[in-house]
Amino acid sequence: MKPLVAIVGRPNVGKSTFFNKICGRRISIVDDIAGVTRDRIYGDAEWCGNFFTLVDTGGLDFDSKGEIEKNIFNQAQIAIDLADVILFFVDGKTGLCGADRQVADYLMKRTKKDVVLVVNKLDNFEMDNLYDFYELGFKHVFPISSEQSKGLGDLLDEVVKCLKSHNLDLQENKNATKIAIVGKPNAGKSSLTNKLLGEERLVVSKIAGTTRDAIDAPFKYNGKDYILIDTAGLRKKSTIEDASIERYSVLRTIEAIKRADIVITMIDVADGITEQDIKVAGFVHDQKKPNLVVLNKWDLIENKDDKTINVFKKRLDEDLKFMDYYVPLFISVKTGQRVGKIMEEVENIMNNANKRISTGQLNDIIQSAINLKQPPSKNGQRLKILYATQTGVNPPTIVIFVNDKNLMHFSYERYLENTIRKAVDFSGTPINLVIKSRSDKEEL
Repeated sequence: MKPLVAIVGRPNVGKSTFFNKICGRRISIVDDIAGVTRDRIYGDAEWCGNFFTLVDTGGLDFDSKGEIEKNIFNQAQIAIDLADVILFFVDGKTGLCGADRQVADYLMKRTKKDVVLVVNKLDNFEMDNLYDFYELGFKHVFPISSEQSKGLGDLLDEVVKCLKSHNLDLQENKNATKIAIVGKPNAGKSSLTNKLLGEERLVVSKIAGTTRDAIDAPFKYNGKDYILIDTAGLRKKSTIEDASIERYSVLRTIEAIKRADIVITMIDVADGITEQDIKVAGFVHDQKKPNLVVLNKWDLIENKDDKTINVFKKRLDEDLKFMDYYVPLFISVKTGQRVGKIMEEVENIMNNANKRISTGQLNDIIQSAINLKQPPSKNGQRLKILYATQTGVNPPTIVIFVNDKNLMHFSYERYLENTIRKAVDFSGTPINLVIKSRSDKEEL
């Protein structure tokens, strides 16, 4: 696990802008509305060959009494406790205020870890604006402008220096498997993430839209490194009130699916299988990602018997016929029912997604398919399958060379895929079949 560096401070001091700048992509939503960042948001950072994890947090507001605000405060508190180094952000443009003093007093009492005071928004390095902040009592004070990328190098040098002083490992781990959790709002994504991590890492609320970012949470299972990516729920346009923030949330979800190695698609069975659930699963399928379909809130289904699952499964088979390789798992995050099987299924599906078939075995399978059902013909010319070979994994990519790819009918291509699946277990993962003409060999 890489060292953690937490970014804290009152609302709207530029924490998320700094986070996005250092992580190299827009992970946190940036907006002038206080409370836009609600969870702890994790991102990988690197400086001069040293790797660590940045943790963005919501603004610390000691006067708010609402449920969401209390949860934001709790998440920031956990980040402070977990972090190896803390970056305390203040706004150099507006100057020192009472809220900054509250945060400073809180940090002094809460932690003995290294706290670096970051005076942000000094776009022209107005040093006169810096000196009032020394009264907060922190020895490490750095003027920066996240927006203008000024002073960031000196600040990151100090972060690395602090981390190294504690003999922390700053080497990169590229072996972590990324798992994106997607689905409608309130399907239980954040609750599942917390359950798998064994801690309250994310804000959980009945209020739809509580999670607005895609949030990375590293953990270990069976000695292997994983990163869980909890995402905002994908909602219908008619239910969206704040269009600008929601648009960023959807983009974060789409990006999370694209960079994931495997996706957990969550469905709230208490709501039934909805059109929106099918659309979410369809997007995952279109991205050719291995997929575990988790049907949550099974405890709320009344009068269950040994046939109830089969009824749901039959409905799923019909709704998800475009991805008939899917693996279903009926769970209850609330009671913990079958939650322990999720990572077991994830491992199985990842093994299938990374499975390789030898060229000899693959061509034997293809030949058996041809013997049972001859390839189609068109305008008096019959499709001839020359040979096949696997060229990649996750998803398993199989190239089939033919005399003329224009003679391949989609139904026969589907038949070949089904034959391959009957011979080799590729459950949970799509197969990428690529049809090439004899003349395309040089492109392989």
